Amino acid sequence: MGFMARVGGWCFRHRWWVLGVWLLAVVGGVLAAGPLLDSISEGNSVRKKVESIEAYDLLSTAEDSSGQVVALVDAVDPAAADVRGAVDAAAARLRGVEHVRKVEATAVSTDGRALLVVATLEQVDKPTRNAAVDRVETEFGRLAAELPAGADVRVGGSATISRDSGRTLAEDRNRAELLSLPLTLVVLIIVFGGIVAAGVPVLAAIVSVAAVFPVLYVFTTFTDVDNNALTVASLLGLGLSVDYGLLLVARYREELAAGFTPDVAIGRAWATAGRTILFSALTVAAALAGLLAFSVRQLTALGAAGVSIALVAMLVSLTFTAALIGLARRRLKPARKPDGDEAGRGFFAALAAFVQRRAALVAVLTAALLLAAGLPLLSATVKLPGLDGIPRSVESVRVADEIKIRFGRSFAPAVTLIARTGAADLDAYAARWSADPAVGRVQPAKPVGSGLAAVELNLRGGPQDDAAQDLVRRIRADRPTGVQSWVTGDAAVLVDLVDLIVDDLPLALGITLTAMLVLLFAMTGSVVVPVKAILANVVSLGATLGVMVAVFEHGWLSGVLGTLTVGGLDPFVVVILFAFAFALSMDYEVFLLGRVKEYVDAGDDTDTAVRRGLQHTGRVITSAALLMVIVFGCFAAAKMGSIEQIGLGLTTAVLIDATVVRCLLVPATMTLLGRWNWWAPAPLRRLHRRIGLKELTLPPAETPANVPALSGAARGDADG
Repeated sequence: MGFMARVGGWCFRHRWWVLGVWLLAVVGGVLAAGPLLDSISEGNSVRKKVESIEAYDLLSTAEDSSGQVVALVDAVDPAAADVRGAVDAAAARLRGVEHVRKVEATAVSTDGRALLVVATLEQVDKPTRNAAVDRVETEFGRLAAELPAGADVRVGGSATISRDSGRTLAEDRNRAELLSLPLTLVVLIIVFGGIVAAGVPVLAAIVSVAAVFPVLYVFTTFTDVDNNALTVASLLGLGLSVDYGLLLVARYREELAAGFTPDVAIGRAWATAGRTILFSALTVAAALAGLLAFSVRQLTALGAAGVSIALVAMLVSLTFTAALIGLARRRLKPARKPDGDEAGRGFFAALAAFVQRRAALVAVLTAALLLAAGLPLLSATVKLPGLDGIPRSVESVRVADEIKIRFGRSFAPAVTLIARTGAADLDAYAARWSADPAVGRVQPAKPVGSGLAAVELNLRGGPQDDAAQDLVRRIRADRPTGVQSWVTGDAAVLVDLVDLIVDDLPLALGITLTAMLVLLFAMTGSVVVPVKAILANVVSLGATLGVMVAVFEHGWLSGVLGTLTVGGLDPFVVVILFAFAFALSMDYEVFLLGRVKEYVDAGDDTDTAVRRGLQHTGRVITSAALLMVIVFGCFAAAKMGSIEQIGLGLTTAVLIDATVVRCLLVPATMTLLGRWNWWAPAPLRRLHRRIGLKELTLPPAETPANVPALSGAARGDADG
């Protein structure tokens, strides 16, 4: 018996042991969740030296603070004795709050109707900082009660925004998970016609997401893991596990419908669908492995998280799912008789036949449609979202907006110069930039640490537009002479991070594409099919990013979708979408190719194999895509811009891939290529015969149910 069939059979028979092991993994995940959330990184961290990040680290060290909590005291007369008395009393109480280093109450708004009370915190870890923010916020609540009637106190500041954004992200993830699972269960009940079969993939998804938490927590001990990694782990864990469970349960029920007993059907299902899932998970992991090549630690951690969740989802699907099927046993009913596996029968076979009769026209039209959808990408702007990526329902963000307008203080200055010199010398140097067309005003320099001074340059335009980035490059080319200096700020960070990503991109692409080519060649024995798959996925991805630009940069359908218009795409999200959309596209490619190759190896010509393959996988792929869209769509409905972009991007990618690419473009191109689909140079053909992973030859469905699950001829193929 083949290896995959033996795995399925063993877990089927020893179900209680398998379920016990995964129950322990879930308990470990629950215990690791709290420490993992406390360890989430909030900044940008890189392996290479980057000027703007070094400058931020320098400022953080010099200030020795984990941020500020700011109270905007509005609708008052700042000079009134009762107002000053209440503010002074609150400041005195705040100085006694643990981890508050200093309190200031000096800034008055330009309209003379508001003042700021600023509590600067000590340098502490994130959980301690959040607890300190809560205590300071409570004191500001007391201040509101002590002020004259009509006064209003709203709380913001960098530490408050960090706390609030973290909590909003966690709420978004929890809401998406809690909403997507019941919806997924409903769709699976409709697909399978029963709650027992529907519950298997859903339970597998829950176990996968929980089991990956301890892995992510281990990553936090030696690299930075941010909220994007948690979001992607939830997205991918739910999506892949549901898809894999769907494929396995569907194939198992097919084998039951063919007349095989449960213990034989499990081996046959795992020998075919299990092998496809193994390839799919390895393909997804390989596609995400390219992220490990980036110097930005958050992207590296994201790659590690993605690879981990793909492998965990595979292990859960191949073991936990088999154990659940063994537990349910005869409560899982056989599938209804399919439309038939003859070439011309069934909706998807008819669709494939329609495409094959007009292969060239369909290929040209679908390619043109995808390219047209990608046109907005030509005018795309890359932008770090900053406060634009946080909804204005968060009070601390609204406070930041008001402080900028009424007090002239930016939450994150666009351009800041730090130098090892005195404030007077830095003022003398900075004066030359006051006449620059990109500069609106040069703020007075101020000391920021021992031997360090900093000066902020207010810009006429946007903090990250082309003019701001050009200004950063000009300042770096004309630094203060004779002293060490750093240029930082939003524009400088964007310039440095994009440069880093561009520098690392060739190696990342090389890893991903090489892994794709090798895995698909091992599966098919062809060099044409892998290249065609990659080209189709690139075009599909271009269309996805084009839609993203239209929605998030230009605001198309933002009212209908409820999305934030941030004026550009986050460079991190672009990389994430490229890697994960590419991986998921290859996932469906493997689903379809696995069945097509099965028929080709059984003796069908390519056209017939494509029709039969699409007929047998079309319903599963469509159902899997619908489930993915439900999961990703729930994340797209988030409040935070980063989750919105990832969720909507992956939703769009799956929709395009499962419809336009998989049902139209792939059948059309495979028809046009004909027998050339399976071409490879003679040396590679010989290599594939020796080490390639060949399709299994199962006994036909007419075989009595008590025969062995696999023929002897198939045994060597499975093990080889």
